[in-house]
Amino acid sequence: MTDRLLSAIATKVRDGECILFLGAAVHAGPPADSTFDYPEEVRPSLAGHVVDDLARECDFTTQFPSDAANDLQRVALCAELSPGLGRKWLVEYLTDKLMARTRPSPVLEMLAEMPFRVVVTTNYDGLFESALTRAGKRPQKFVYEPTPNTPTRQVLKDPTAQQPVVFKMHGDLERPDSIVITDEDYIQFVQRLAEKDKVNPIPGYIRERMQMWPMLFMGYSLRDYNLRLLFRTLRWDVDRAEDPGAYSVDRSPDPLILKVWQNERRLVTFLIQDLWAFVPQLHRTVVASGATV
Repeated sequence: MTDRLLSAIATKVRDGECILFLGAAVHAGPPADSTFDYPEEVRPSLAGHVVDDLARECDFTTQFPSDAANDLQRVALCAELSPGLGRKWLVEYLTDKLMARTRPSPVLEMLAEMPFRVVVTTNYDGLFESALTRAGKRPQKFVYEPTPNTPTRQVLKDPTAQQPVVFKMHGDLERPDSIVITDEDYIQFVQRLAEKDKVNPIPGYIRERMQMWPMLFMGYSLRDYNLRLLFRTLRWDVDRAEDPGAYSVDRSPDPLILKVWQNERRLVTFLIQDLWAFVPQLHRTVVASGATV
C-alpha cells in the first residue's frame, strides 16, 4: 500500500466520510511476529470453528454425505431443523461462542477510537459497541428487522464521531429473531433489500451514505458471494463517474475476485495487508492528520 493511498483513506476517515464495514475475521488473532496480544481464550469463535461444531451437533455429514460440511448457512439450517436443537438452541450456542468470556481486540479498540460516523457490521456480537463505549463514545445501535413490510427505524439525528451509528446488518444476539445465518435467512434478507424506502431494512440515511462515501471492508473475504451481492445491490445504480470507491483489507485476496473486482471493473481496491499491520498504520495516520480520537 502506498503512502498516498493510506493518506487518502485517512483523510476520509478523519472527515467522518468513510463507512466502516466489519466482518467476523476482524476477531482473528495477530500473526506470530506481531507486537500485539489477543489471547485465544478471550476471542470469539471464528466461522470455521462454529460450522465444525454445528456440523457435529446435527450430524450433518451423516445426513448429507455429498454436501460440503463447511457451508455455514446450510449447516446452520440443519441445526435449526434438527430434533433436540432448533432456533433457540442455535442462538444460545452463538451467544456462548461469540460473547461469553470475550473482549474487544486491540484492532477493534483502535478502530473505535477513530472518527467513523457510520459503521455497518454483519457480526452478531456486541464487541465493537463495547469498544466504542470504552473509547468514551455513545453508539446508536440499529438492528436488522427480518419481518417483511415492517417500517424501519430511521436515523433521526446526524451521527457524530462521539455518537456513531452502528447498523447490525445480519442481526444482533440481543434480538434472536434478527439473526441472519441459515440459507432461508439469507433469502429473506435479500428479498427485504428490494423493499422500498421506509420499509427497506437498511435505514435511509445509511443507504444514502453508502452511495456517497467510500466503504472500508475489514474482516471479510470478497469471495463470499453474499457480500458481493450485497455490495452490488447497494451500488447498482451509482454513476461510475460518481462512484466513491471501496477498499478491502485482505492479506490474501482470491485471484479471480482480484482480477474482476479490482483490475477489470475497478469496483474495489484491495489493500493486501494483515489487519494487525493496516489498522495501526491507519490509526497513526488519522491521529497525525489532526483527528480527535
